[in-house]
Amino acid sequence: MTQAEALDLFRQTGALLDGHFVLRSGLHSRQFFQCALALQQMPIVERFGAALAEKARALGARTVIAPAMGGLVIGQEVARQLGLRFIFVEKEEGKLVLRRGFRIAKDEPILVVEDVVTKGGRVQETIDIVRQHHGHVAGVAMLVDRSNGTVDLGVPTISLIRLHVEAFPADQLPPDLAATPATKPGSK
Repeated sequence: MTQAEALDLFRQTGALLDGHFVLRSGLHSRQFFQCALALQQMPIVERFGAALAEKARALGARTVIAPAMGGLVIGQEVARQLGLRFIFVEKEEGKLVLRRGFRIAKDEPILVVEDVVTKGGRVQETIDIVRQHHGHVAGVAMLVDRSNGTVDLGVPTISLIRLHVEAFPADQLPPDLAATPATKPGSK
């Protein structure tokens, strides 16, 4: 799947939004990828999952892990496409943690899968959890890299969409964004 094909699927499903948005990172942006809108359609989930799985296959992961909520659907589909085990981390008292009896074996090669990355905070938290449990992070796969490859996670990183989407601190908004009410469509 090319980047243009992936972007087209986001547009067709109404999952690429234009306006004034507050991202999970606290930054403000004119565009927002509402992956949940695209990922509610199982044929699209399968197409995205197959494309990411094909790109990630050479990383040699044995398990896929995703941060809840955003990475759950695409993470599980990538794991299914690769025939791998799927686990996830979730928030507990404001921090991501590994729960529900999930275990990571020493040196187990693990692929982290996320829907959208801007600054990489949740992915980095997930990487840290894998390492705390003595697993090996084989790489990171994401649907959308909003940093255009500038986020350095210290492991191989792949994406279906890699582009620079402007993002601004709240105190440095351009006039057009400052004049438009902000919405926060993502998870808190």
